[in-house]
Amino acid sequence: MDQHPRPRARDLGIVIGRTPAGPLDAITDVPGVRVGHTTVRRDADVHSGVTAVVPDAVGPGTPLPAGVFTGNGYGKLIGTTQLTELGTLETPVLLTSTLSAFRVADALVGWMLRRPGCEETQSLNPVVGECNDGFLSDIRSRPVLEEHVRAALDGASGGPVAEGCVGAGTGTVALGFKAGIGTASRTPDVGDRRFTVGVLVQANFGGTLRVLGRTLTPRSLGLGPDVAAPVAETGSCMIVVATDAPLDARQLTRVARRAVFALARTGAAYSHGSGDYAVAFGTRPNPRAPVADTELGALFEAVLDGVEEAVLNSLLAATTTTGVHGRTVPALPADLLLDVLAAPTAGSPG
Repeated sequence: MDQHPRPRARDLGIVIGRTPAGPLDAITDVPGVRVGHTTVRRDADVHSGVTAVVPDAVGPGTPLPAGVFTGNGYGKLIGTTQLTELGTLETPVLLTSTLSAFRVADALVGWMLRRPGCEETQSLNPVVGECNDGFLSDIRSRPVLEEHVRAALDGASGGPVAEGCVGAGTGTVALGFKAGIGTASRTPDVGDRRFTVGVLVQANFGGTLRVLGRTLTPRSLGLGPDVAAPVAETGSCMIVVATDAPLDARQLTRVARRAVFALARTGAAYSHGSGDYAVAFGTRPNPRAPVADTELGALFEAVLDGVEEAVLNSLLAATTTTGVHGRTVPALPADLLLDVLAAPTAGSPG
């Protein structure tokens, strides 16, 4: 596989929205948020893994305010009912492959029970999301094991976040191209305060890619015929939003809604078989001086722009991949993307 770093959207001069990004343009710009990946590859048939979004000190005794929104419920987002009912997050948020989600949830429970402060814990709500990577990976082999989960959790760190064909994004496909993990951040001003909003996506959904109003497909870029659409059950997008803004669970649910809405900007089809979810959490356990609802507009805009950019980053960072049954999905070439964006549109001055 190509080991050379691939450009992100901002490296190419593609800037989405007017709100400044954080220094890393990643979910780890939010203080106290770390990310870890374990990538699982075996020959040509397995392209899978697990990604962990780990807020500092989260646990059953120190839950964080959180909300969840289901755009389309064709998925296996473990832990949603308690998250919805109580509005609190007790564990890191893990992402993986569909048929590995249940093993990952069990491994997450085991990891949490060994954490300081959990010695007497008798109830725990693990939050695990998934996308179906079965178009490129032997999903029935359920290759993600407890050791992989522990490695992602123990290795989670701040700083730059690996994107593309890594962790839970190793085998995912979106909008006709090889996709994967993508991230971005924004630093909106809310009244006289500045906050950070970070997003991370596991992109695996159908539709036709749109970038700054231009439509792109593998065929239109000269990369050969468009990839045959995977079966209906192989769609989905998981979005994780983190913020240091003092928001309650109701407000974070509103933030999560905007994260799913943002997929429409990228060309998402929201098909029958696409499980489209967002989990949003705040890093302040007991938020004081909460943001007023009337001031949420800047945070909503930040989330919309961040998700759009994170999806594009997931595509730009990914590499062309050949997987199970010899299926090949092309990467989105940065040079051809820039050519399309630079070309005049129909009816514009030449």
